[in-house]
Amino acid sequence: MTTTLRPESPEELRPDGGRTRRWLICVNGRPVGSLRTTATPYGEQRWGTVSELEVTEGLRRGRATVGSLAAEEVLRGWGCSRVDVTVPAGNEAALGLARLLGYSERMRNMAKHLGRAPGLPAGLTVRPIGPDRFEDWLARAKEGYVSHLTGSGLAEQEAREKADADHRQLLLQGHATPGTALRELVDAQGTVLGTLWLTLRQSALPDGSPLAWVMTVEVAEEHRGEGHGRTLMRLAERECLAAGVADLGLNVFSSNTVAIRLYESLGYRLTRRVLGKTLL
Repeated sequence: MTTTLRPESPEELRPDGGRTRRWLICVNGRPVGSLRTTATPYGEQRWGTVSELEVTEGLRRGRATVGSLAAEEVLRGWGCSRVDVTVPAGNEAALGLARLLGYSERMRNMAKHLGRAPGLPAGLTVRPIGPDRFEDWLARAKEGYVSHLTGSGLAEQEAREKADADHRQLLLQGHATPGTALRELVDAQGTVLGTLWLTLRQSALPDGSPLAWVMTVEVAEEHRGEGHGRTLMRLAERECLAAGVADLGLNVFSSNTVAIRLYESLGYRLTRRVLGKTLL
């Protein structure tokens, strides 16, 4: 029996210069499932993803495995040097398949439905990151992102290209980008203890309600271990609720176990895992 991919729809070109296409997984020409391949450019690099994988017949006969391997071949042909897959929380079969195919976990998505706005510790104040401090903050944010990306296995040049592209896309108007909260946490002496980047109404939940997203939480190195990360997360929740958004999500790199423990203690739950590998 021969398992192949057959186009289900025409290839779509994306505004960022990438490409995506839906495929049918076929056995001897008969559809038994489907998936999507997407290639996203970051400078000279291309990053692939395999998503929407579904096998409707013969689940235990290796259809998903063969379909995934065929999708990787498509992405190689599109010039991708890496590939990611996303696995919803609780889908142990998909997680096992990804690990079998050599994928390792890079990131976790977590989320929380917010209740009443939490208070902030006495003696601390919050102020916006304005034009006078934006460029310095942006440089630090990019360096932190590059560090996490290289720690997850990306080459430095690839990581820097991705960091530049992501920040350019998400902060089109700098500190004044609509729907964005850039904040500093300051003590009574005016010392900046940490910063927060929050994107409001980043996407929508299945019921259509808005979902905000924590982009970065950074505590000044000399003030780490003093509980300011928890305070910044409480600030993020206050900003969300003030904007009428009751759900907050975030990405955390899987190697950052300290942050994962913090988010879990604040009531955030795992929603999906992102796993990746190099395409040789």
